[in-house]
Amino acid sequence: MTAYDPSNIFAKILRGEIPCHKVYEDDRALAFLDIMPRATGHTLVIPKNPARNLLDVAPDDLAHVMIVAQRIAKAAKKAFAADGITLQQFSETAGGQVVFHLHVHIVPRHEGVPMKPPASEMEKPDVLTAHAERLRAALAEV
Repeated sequence: MTAYDPSNIFAKILRGEIPCHKVYEDDRALAFLDIMPRATGHTLVIPKNPARNLLDVAPDDLAHVMIVAQRIAKAAKKAFAADGITLQQFSETAGGQVVFHLHVHIVPRHEGVPMKPPASEMEKPDVLTAHAERLRAALAEV
C-alpha cells in the first residue's frame, strides 16, 4: 500500500493551512462541510492522526471517527429535516477514493431526491456558513 502523504488537502485543513466550514472538533477528530456537497449538509469526518484510509487507520481512531460520524448523522437528520442518511467511505483509487486521508461522508437524504454527482458543483461560502451554523446548533441538542 502507498504511504500516507502529509501534503493531502485534509492534512492541510488539519494544520490550518486551508480553511474549512467546521462543525465539530475534538482532540481526535474533525468534522467539516464538503465544499462540493452531494446534498445539503454533506459533512466529512476525519481522524486527526495520519491515516490514508480504512486499510491503515488505527482501530481506536476508526472507532472514534465512527462515534463522531454517528453524532453528526443524528444532528444532520434533525438540522436538515432529512428522511435518512447516506454514510460513505472509499478506500484506494479502485474503491473510489480521491483524497488520501481517511474520511467518512455523512449525507442527509430526502425521499425521492437523488444525490448530486460527486464533485459536480461548488457551494457558495455563505450557504456553507449557514449550513454549518444549523448543524452546530443541532449538535448541541443531540
